[in-house]
Amino acid sequence: MDNKNSYLYNFKGHYLQRQFAKIEMLEAIEDFEIRDDDVFIITYPKSGTFWTQQILSLIYFEGHRNRTENITTALRAPFVEYNNHNVDHSKRPSPRFFTSHLQYNLVPKGLKNQKAKVLYVYRNPKDILVSFFYFTNWLAILKPSDTLDHFMEKFLDGKVEANCWFDHIRGWYERRNDFNIMFMCYEDMKKDLRSSVLKICKFLAKSLSEEDLDSVVRQAEFQNMKCDPLANYKNIIKYKVGIRNDEGNFLRK
Repeated sequence: MDNKNSYLYNFKGHYLQRQFAKIEMLEAIEDFEIRDDDVFIITYPKSGTFWTQQILSLIYFEGHRNRTENITTALRAPFVEYNNHNVDHSKRPSPRFFTSHLQYNLVPKGLKNQKAKVLYVYRNPKDILVSFFYFTNWLAILKPSDTLDHFMEKFLDGKVEANCWFDHIRGWYERRNDFNIMFMCYEDMKKDLRSSVLKICKFLAKSLSEEDLDSVVRQAEFQNMKCDPLANYKNIIKYKVGIRNDEGNFLRK
C-alpha cells in the first residue's frame, strides 16, 4: 500500500480518496454480505454516478418522487468503499442501493452469485477527462492540476481516483458474465432519458405508471437536479468536504 500520496490512497493497486479511505473497512469489503435484491451502481468517476443515484431513488421510492422524504441520494445509495456516515448496512431495509468506483476484483465476492444487480454506467472518456479536471481542481481533497494537459497525463497513467478508465471499463466488461449486470451509456441516457429509465426499470423488474414515469424523467433532468438539494451536493461538499473556490459547481453542465 502506497501511503506517500497526500491525496490518494493505494489499496491493492486501486486509488481511492485518502481523506475517506479506512483500511479496516476496505479489507472487509470482500466478505461484505450481499442480499439478492441489492442493487450496485458502478461507475468510473464523472460518468453519471449521482445522476444514476437520483434515477434509482426516484424509481424505487415514492417519498423521493413526491418529496415527502428528506433523504439525500448519497444516503440512499452510499459508496460501499467510503462509509462516511458510519452506517450499519446490515440494518438497512431492503432493497439496498450501493454506489462504487471500485474495479471488478475489489467488489464484494457475493456479487458474483448473479442475483444482486449491477448497473454499470459508462461515458465518453474525453468528456470524463474534462469534467474530472474541473472537479479535482475544485474539490480540496483532490490534487489539482495546472493545465488540462497535465491532468490528462495523470488520467492516462491511471494516477487518479479509480485508476485508468480503460482498465476499469475493460475489467468489468470482460467479466460481465460473472455478474448480473447491465451496461448503460451516459450519452444514450442524455439523448433519450425516458427510454433509458424504462430500460433500467425492466432490468430492475420495476413497473411504473405513466404518471410516475413522467415524474422520474422530469426530476432526473439536469436543471431540475441542479435545483434539488437532495441530488445536488454542492453545499454539502462546500461545508463538509471543502472546496478551493466558489467558482465551481458540483453539477457543472
